[in-house]
Amino acid sequence: MIENDLPATTITDPALFADDAKLHGMLARLRRTDPFPYVEAEGHLPFWLATRHATITAIELDPVRFISAPRQVLFSLAHIERSQKLLGNLPPSTRMRNVTAMDGADHRVYRAITQSHFFSKALNGIREDVDAIAKEFVGRMDIGTGACDFSGDIALLYPLRVIMSILGVPATDEATMLRWTQQLLTSQDPEFNDSNASPITAMSEMFAYLQPLIADRRTHPRGDIASVIATAQIDGEYLPDRDVFGYFLIIATAGHDTTSYSLAGGLLALLENPEQLALLRADPSLLPTAVDEFIRWTSPVKHFTRTCTEDCIVDGKQIHTGDIVVLSYPSANRDDAVFDDPFVFRVDRKPNRHLAFGTGPHLCLGQHLAKMELTAFLREFLAHIDDVALAGEPRRVQSTFVGGVKRLPIRYRFH
Repeated sequence: MIENDLPATTITDPALFADDAKLHGMLARLRRTDPFPYVEAEGHLPFWLATRHATITAIELDPVRFISAPRQVLFSLAHIERSQKLLGNLPPSTRMRNVTAMDGADHRVYRAITQSHFFSKALNGIREDVDAIAKEFVGRMDIGTGACDFSGDIALLYPLRVIMSILGVPATDEATMLRWTQQLLTSQDPEFNDSNASPITAMSEMFAYLQPLIADRRTHPRGDIASVIATAQIDGEYLPDRDVFGYFLIIATAGHDTTSYSLAGGLLALLENPEQLALLRADPSLLPTAVDEFIRWTSPVKHFTRTCTEDCIVDGKQIHTGDIVVLSYPSANRDDAVFDDPFVFRVDRKPNRHLAFGTGPHLCLGQHLAKMELTAFLREFLAHIDDVALAGEPRRVQSTFVGGVKRLPIRYRFH
């Protein structure tokens, strides 16, 4: 990786994340020269930027001194002001909370509602469904000219179908859910930025859509995750509507875009490293390690933030109560203190201690589901598709929060 002299303030620019070389060149330099800088970027609250794997791990494993509230994402001051104005126009019942924003006992209680349902053993009950959806979407590639935009036509829609089936959303409504997801997670990208909408508007519309679904599950529970959330009780009472909605929202969004970008970016890495594709074809037993490498390599969640609750020292620097810390997962996942040849894509990488799912009490609930989806799709893809190659220039999302390859033109032969 060629380092560059881009200032740390550039980490607040969504356009940086559309250029992998620039992003990783800057982060590599910071890890070597100033791994925990204090960043004062125009239009943003000041923050500390954690770039090393060890630093991010230590902070996530210290949830008392570094909490998720009151913010989980570093947005611009203009975005915060606009959101607060829009929130002021919404009924309090729609101002959702989600489990990623909770700390302490609240977080433990709410996470426990669904945690066991996302364990790898519990997911065995939907394995056949996931395999069938993977087969359907690989099959879609056999219709047409032997070329497609893999990201937009396949990778974006396949995990969406899986997560919507879990939530009980009919396939006919998936396009609407996709629009809301893009407005919520990737609205910084001009291509996904609807000037007539906003993340808050999307949340309000989504809340109205989910209300009857939640009511149906409470009246007619079906034993699925949607029913688990809708019928959950604390101290004998159903969860407040805003918390039920927040739970649905985090599963719908975090369980969709992140897996999409892992799949598209992982395929791009295979195409750019044909010897790795050949290795995986020759030895399908490498699928589990290949999937982990997809996730490390792409790091779809670019950051989360934590707020410091007491004065302390981090990486030799004095941190004060109330200070914001930004955890850079792409940086942690290229840290040469942890990974041999971190800028080399290897489907047989083991161990692979990536932090793409985080760690500590906020470790991603859906990690086993994401790996199941990626494994099912890759298995089907390798079994049916030959001579796959790039057919144009890949393009990445402009987003400081969640992103990856948004356009991946490929050509291929189906057999």
